[in-house]
Amino acid sequence: MTVLDRLRALYPEASGRALGQWLAQGRVQVNGRTVRDGRADVIDGDRVSLAARHLGEPRQQRLRGPESGRAKPVLSGGLALIHEDADLLVIDKPPGLLTIATERERERTAYRFVWDYLAGRRPPGRPFIVHRLDRETSGLVVVAKSVGAKAHLQAQFEARSVERAYVAVVEGRVRLDAGTIESRLVQDRALRVRSGRGGKHAITRYRVLARRSDTTALGLELGTGRRHQIRVQLAEMGHPIVGDREHGSRRRSRRLLLHACRLAFVHPATGQVVTFDSAPPAGWV
Repeated sequence: MTVLDRLRALYPEASGRALGQWLAQGRVQVNGRTVRDGRADVIDGDRVSLAARHLGEPRQQRLRGPESGRAKPVLSGGLALIHEDADLLVIDKPPGLLTIATERERERTAYRFVWDYLAGRRPPGRPFIVHRLDRETSGLVVVAKSVGAKAHLQAQFEARSVERAYVAVVEGRVRLDAGTIESRLVQDRALRVRSGRGGKHAITRYRVLARRSDTTALGLELGTGRRHQIRVQLAEMGHPIVGDREHGSRRRSRRLLLHACRLAFVHPATGQVVTFDSAPPAGWV
């Protein structure tokens, strides 16, 4: 696949002329580096992104909350509202809350609480789920407010151009300061995820943030977004996330120590790169 192929998948509404202009203007980046040749190859796991409409360094809009220094509005279910505009919301999900309903739990979900929040508007609105976090994982989730915004955002997730960063505390002392974990993940009929032949390619990049006597704090960035990807790969590396009993953690913890701390994507209305940050709980790093 070429850079131009990936751009067409990411921005299906853009004309060929527009794609050519983005390349010529230096707006297209692959893994953070400017690429002007649309024929350049990209491989599975490469992150293709579009900078703002200015030459030189990408102009990113960093959004940390409704107003700096003020408490985040809290919705039902412990959800914190990080950002809201006409097209989307970004919420901070607490641990222990599902993103969307399952057969066992249909009411107490992030989706339902956001639905109730938007339904109370005049005129009422409705949410559209773009992606999800595991029940046990806390952190940032973007929710669309229209079908068009949902399609635009999901195209970016499918093209792997969304920056998704996490912080985790794992058991043991990770030896290397940084690295990349690649594996093939399969899901069985009981929905358990593990490495195996024929599975889907999964890529996670990590770097050590802090080492302690028997745990390590890691910064993580997703190259792909498979179910339980981070949890399975770290466990198979010999460093399960603290509190992840499903994947071999032996340390007692009130919660899974995994937090989605950053989301960055192209805003569906403005075309600008927007970045949202959520600090991990105190004491993790």
